[in-house]
Amino acid sequence: MSPVHRINPVELSPPTGFSHAVTATGGQLVFLAGQTALDQDGKVVGDDLTEQFATALTNLLTALRAAGGAPADLARVTVYATDVADYRKRVAELGAVWRRLAGRDYPAMAVVGVARLWDEQALVELDGIAVLP
Repeated sequence: MSPVHRINPVELSPPTGFSHAVTATGGQLVFLAGQTALDQDGKVVGDDLTEQFATALTNLLTALRAAGGAPADLARVTVYATDVADYRKRVAELGAVWRRLAGRDYPAMAVVGVARLWDEQALVELDGIAVLP
């Protein structure tokens, strides 16, 4: 049984692609470093936000799996986007990528607009916290 529990009060607007609150008990914390769309050679891949998001999420989940976790163990994810308007425009595509790679267990999430990321070609970065059983 996962130590992560999602809470979505009926008093708040229905969450789409995130949970309003997440509790975690009795597990091991995993702090996941920010991941962008870097390939194994350290080059940014993907021509648009959706492609880069898929690679960045894959990289985040690869780090999580290496630590012994799974997507359902994610308690918190922060998305840093260089163009929030483009992110909002692509939200359906990004949601489909999330569901394909991570399933329907949504962590508490935030999207933060940033001027640029460490790698100038990067359009998006994801970091997170997971709780392992």
